[in-house]
Amino acid sequence: MNSTWPYLAALIPSVGVGFLFWLVIKNMIEGDRKERLAHSQWERDHPEDVPVTRNDEPNSSPVDRK
Repeated sequence: MNSTWPYLAALIPSVGVGFLFWLVIKNMIEGDRKERLAHSQWERDHPEDVPVTRNDEPNSSPVDRK
């Protein structure tokens, strides 16, 4: 039993980092799912909203805007 402790102690940091990685990825995916749901609900509630485009300036390109 005494010879197994060094091996277990060597695995503890890897298991900890793996757990943190799993936790971060899980929260990223869950946040993305909630954001997509909120965005689709907002689009459903505001169907008449159209993105505003600037066509009031003749001969203007997006690069010329300051």
